Amino acid sequence: MVSSSHEAMHRIFQDHPTLFSRVSETLGLPFPSPTAVTALPNDVTETKAVDRRIDTLLRIDTESHGPFLLAVEAQKKKDPEKSASWGYYLAYLRSKYRLPPLLLVICQDRATAEWAARPDPIGFCSWPSLTVRPLVVGPGNMPVISDPAEAVDDLALATLSTIVHGASPDIEGILKTMSTALRAVPDDVRDPVVEFIFQGLDKLPAADIWRKLVVVDLSFYKSSFFQEVRAEAKAEAKAEAKAEARAEVRAEATTARAAEDVLAVLDMRGLDVPEEARARITGCDDPDVLRGWLRQAVVATSVDDVFRTE
Repeated sequence: MVSSSHEAMHRIFQDHPTLFSRVSETLGLPFPSPTAVTALPNDVTETKAVDRRIDTLLRIDTESHGPFLLAVEAQKKKDPEKSASWGYYLAYLRSKYRLPPLLLVICQDRATAEWAARPDPIGFCSWPSLTVRPLVVGPGNMPVISDPAEAVDDLALATLSTIVHGASPDIEGILKTMSTALRAVPDDVRDPVVEFIFQGLDKLPAADIWRKLVVVDLSFYKSSFFQEVRAEAKAEAKAEAKAEARAEVRAEATTARAAEDVLAVLDMRGLDVPEEARARITGCDDPDVLRGWLRQAVVATSVDDVFRTE
């Protein structure tokens, strides 16, 4: 099942098609600046074959080198079979569109990023017919943005950086930078960024940090995604309250039965129980005290003897 984190890592390129240009600049790679970007169908399935879908596929036009295809894949963990799929994607795209394809892989941990970046030659012996060599973005080469002003200047890149560093020990400071930066931007710009980060962090511990920052720093935030998160939190709190209420009812029933047992033993032994003593027994809500009274009621010669256990 595809996670929201997986979706956020590649879908941000659909919402911000020119983001690759800034990513390449960040990595120090000499790719030409795009003059146009077109989202293409991501279905690379053959007729009646295994379903194969690239996470995000873009056509990027440049003035100096012409158009190329950018296939963006979000990779959460090492997968020995993935390189073969990537090789298929690249060959298929080259054949179908007659354009040079480039594979960009987004990772959230260093080990996966290092694995994905290793060239994988496809061929026999020392003659590779094809080498799969993706461009990889991960915590090791994506810079941390710690200045709110810098984040505001390029929110898309800052959002991707935040998602990529989702498991970083410095994530709390990174998220604080983003929440501070988002105070200064309009709702229609801020809301998608907040949701992308929510989705990108997914089940990481940092998601709880982001949720609290959104509540405190962006308390006016009203997105449907956050409303769902808040509704879930309310439902959990309501369920906990019901469980506590049921536990309290059970405890009250237990103490009531214990008080009835004390009175029943005294009645069976023919001991007179004045109203004041009866009220004291039925009004006790301490199970330990009631158990002591019950033991004493078995041997007591008067009601006063029962209370001497205190």
